[in-house]
Amino acid sequence: MRRHPEEVEAMDLPDCDPVLLNRTYAQFPLVNRAVGGWKRIYARQIAPVLARGEPARLLDIGCGGGDIALQLARWALRDGYELDVRGIDPDERAIAFARRAAMKSPLPAGKIEFARCTSADLVRGGEVFDVVISNPLLHHLGETQLRGILADTQALATGLGLHADIRRSRRASLLFGAATLPLAGTSLIRRDGLASIRRSYIPMELVRRVPAGWQVHTAKPFRNLLVYRPVRA
Repeated sequence: MRRHPEEVEAMDLPDCDPVLLNRTYAQFPLVNRAVGGWKRIYARQIAPVLARGEPARLLDIGCGGGDIALQLARWALRDGYELDVRGIDPDERAIAFARRAAMKSPLPAGKIEFARCTSADLVRGGEVFDVVISNPLLHHLGETQLRGILADTQALATGLGLHADIRRSRRASLLFGAATLPLAGTSLIRRDGLASIRRSYIPMELVRRVPAGWQVHTAKPFRNLLVYRPVRA
């Protein structure tokens, strides 16, 4: 299945229908629970970093509607970890939705925040985080932007950098298209999701693009994981 990086997703357009966009953000938790695999990622990758016993900070780059950041904060609180979570996105529409979602969350005050900025802004500000993540972000980026995000992650992450993205395949496209058929017309989930699959990478394409220090893994269902573990002094 050939990659189609030239495709444009409707939710990335500045004149995107605001009603459909907000419905898309609202449906992301359903989709991410079904195919995101974040419960496994949290248990196997993130929790061991938090288990070091020190207060920790986690950054979600390109957080969208904020559901992954909120879920990770809830899991950490449940497990007794002291974790502060920040979600960032350059799109003010995403941040506005995420902040509304955070207000409805039972999380204690100060445990999660959302800000309109980029990872490069945080690097310039000298900030660091124990864990830096993203959820289907990489396929949205051009070659230069991808290199920039990976470099920013290396500058920001002191314990773990992890970018989860879609793994392109014809089977993924067929299954996602069938599963999201009931959502067609209610939001942008199906239309943009299929475009995301066509824009995403297969593992070998990522291997050729990542710098030294990064590992490319696959995960179910149809996921690529880019993992960076800084060398601890």
